[in-house]
Amino acid sequence: MSRRDNASVRCKRCRMHESLCVCALIPRVATRTRLVLVIHRLEARKPSNTGRLAAECLPNSTVIVRGDEDDPGGPLPPDPASQRVLLFPHQDAVPLSRFAGSSSPVTLVVPDGTWRQASKVRRRVPGLEDVPCVSLPADEPSTYRLRTEAHAHGLATIEAIARAMGILEGTQVRLALERVFRAMVERTLWARGAVATSDVTGGVPEGAMRHDPLSGPARRTLHDSVDE
Repeated sequence: MSRRDNASVRCKRCRMHESLCVCALIPRVATRTRLVLVIHRLEARKPSNTGRLAAECLPNSTVIVRGDEDDPGGPLPPDPASQRVLLFPHQDAVPLSRFAGSSSPVTLVVPDGTWRQASKVRRRVPGLEDVPCVSLPADEPSTYRLRTEAHAHGLATIEAIARAMGILEGTQVRLALERVFRAMVERTLWARGAVATSDVTGGVPEGAMRHDPLSGPARRTLHDSVDE
């Protein structure tokens, strides 16, 4: 069963297979910083997307889907009470740390999609033309093992958001987002037979289904306490 064919058995919120759902681990983290996730329409349909998972963790967030020719969407509404920044390493980007401790709340605009899709957000979304771009400092490599990253220092969207929030809001916000991300990745790898149950953050739910695509036809077994 392909990922596209199994939409009916995926959780509508976290997009995981229902037996591997991570919703119970999703924190609700209050932040002064507002997240605006600008997600490309093609990325929005992928079960491996992590940007929406970040938005689920942050009540002070908005998700905007772009790239639909029939519904291009309007400009970002003005917000004179906040300092808006776009998280993308354009040539003119400045370190995000410059905005830490700002007297005005920060609105963090984060593009979500392939590198090419994300690079177009500043030009394609009205209201972002004059918004300053910000970048993250060098840090640990990505731990996203479910998709191939085109750039050596690329991050999953939730990782980038977590690190940005860590700068603007504090380490605890970063750690909360990274924990649910690890659970998502490790439960998926467990389902593929790639990691042991003991290595899965938050554990594996009772009745979880394991699917090993290397064994040929889909093989599904109920989770028990002993790894194969």
